[in-house]
Order: sequence, then C-alpha cells, then structure tokens
Amino acid sequence: MTQQHAPPSRAVDPWAAFGRLVAGVAIYATIGWVGDSWIGTSFLVPVGIVIGAALGLWTTFLGLRQQ
Repeated sequence: MTQQHAPPSRAVDPWAAFGRLVAGVAIYATIGWVGDSWIGTSFLVPVGIVIGAALGLWTTFLGLRQQ
C-alpha cells in the first residue's frame, strides 16, 4: 500500500514569499512612478518601494502564521 503525503502548503513555499515581495515592490513602485509623473515630484517611487516591501513582508508573515 502506498502512503500519500499532503502537498506542501503554498504558505511555506519560498517562491511564493519571493513572489509576494517582488509583486509588492513592483506594484507600489509603479504606483509611485505614475504619481511622480502626474504630480511632478520625485519622492513617490522610493516611498512606493518601501511600502511595497513592507506589505510583501506582511503578507508573507500572514501566510506563514496561518499554517
């Protein structure tokens, strides 16, 4: 008789954590870039990168905490 194992949880997948971080930075940096070009400033891209990284870490933490 073969023993079947449950598939690994997506929350502990390192590529999922990497994807969350990259997606957060990319999305919020893009929002900052659009805001900078619309308003004519130059500080929203770095702010978007920091916010995106923080939110990416937060969603990774929440995913690991649910397990």
